[in-house]
Amino acid sequence: MRRNSRARLGVSLLLVAGALGLGATPSTAAPADALAAAPSAIPAPSAYALDAAVERRLGAATAGTYLDRKTGELVVTVTTDRAEEQARATGATVRRVARSAAQLDAVVETLEAEAKITGTSWGIDPRSNQVAVEADSSVSERDMARLEAVAERLGGAVSISRVPGVFHREVLGGGAIYGGGSRCSAAFNVTKGGARYFVTAGHCTNISANWSASSGGSVIGVREGTSFPTNDYGIVRYTDGSSPAGTVDLYNGSTQDIASAANAVVGQAIRKSGSTTKVTSGTVTAVNVTVNYGDGPVYGMVRTTACSAGGDSGGAHFAGSVALGIHSGSSGCSGTSGSAIHQPVVEALSAYGVTVY
Repeated sequence: MRRNSRARLGVSLLLVAGALGLGATPSTAAPADALAAAPSAIPAPSAYALDAAVERRLGAATAGTYLDRKTGELVVTVTTDRAEEQARATGATVRRVARSAAQLDAVVETLEAEAKITGTSWGIDPRSNQVAVEADSSVSERDMARLEAVAERLGGAVSISRVPGVFHREVLGGGAIYGGGSRCSAAFNVTKGGARYFVTAGHCTNISANWSASSGGSVIGVREGTSFPTNDYGIVRYTDGSSPAGTVDLYNGSTQDIASAANAVVGQAIRKSGSTTKVTSGTVTAVNVTVNYGDGPVYGMVRTTACSAGGDSGGAHFAGSVALGIHSGSSGCSGTSGSAIHQPVVEALSAYGVTVY
């Protein structure tokens, strides 16, 4: 069953700073401004607060939010006069669109029922007011025809594009956090009641209960929770007596402090830090994304262009000092081409009752 998520959505962290030195480490067309290829918007801290306020006030009355690439201002899409009035009351910029959140959700439900094909993903792009579908190179021509037929019946509410490569989880045999003979990356150090943990991808924590900072090294932490598929997050409690810092490795001799967590907003700039590809940059392109991996669908994800490679699974997607996501997988990544997928970190923090620090 698809999780109900409002239309909106390897990496590494310094696990033990200084001690280990480990980087776990037809639609109504969107305005040309919203879709033109250009640098992504860098949100001010207030943009995250405003986005949360819009979600609380409007809920399903908005068809999604995104950042204007020129001004960095939050744009709220609505379909009714009442929703427009409510959105303006929050101080956000408002744009009228053709499809409501309920209509976009219905499109996603149709895709879920009729086109759940391994190698595809779909998510809400509020800039185009459509469900944006991607199909990787493993999707056959027959399945593409099936997907296109479903999209055609949905009357322009779906855009479809091919991406190179194959959507895959990015665990690598052998390097940054190690468990069960595989390498992943940690995302963010978190705390609860004075105890220290790190969060990472659930498809990583499914592999092993015990995690080390080096291949074959002593155990530094023990799994206390894992969820994959459906979600893709897990949590490991430090058991080696360490007190790791809440920073992300930038792989240039410096680190980024993490002070808060938020949900990513379409159009914003984002960075990924991972043990394989180190730090990459990109843009958030879709939210509420379903990814049909070979071992089952994962829901409520975020699609970005901050690319990655094997071993980056579980790492950190972030913007400045704000934690945004836990790296899950990718397809066709090269520079800022292709798709990278992250699990929203706010959901994982809520599930385990932990906070970043």
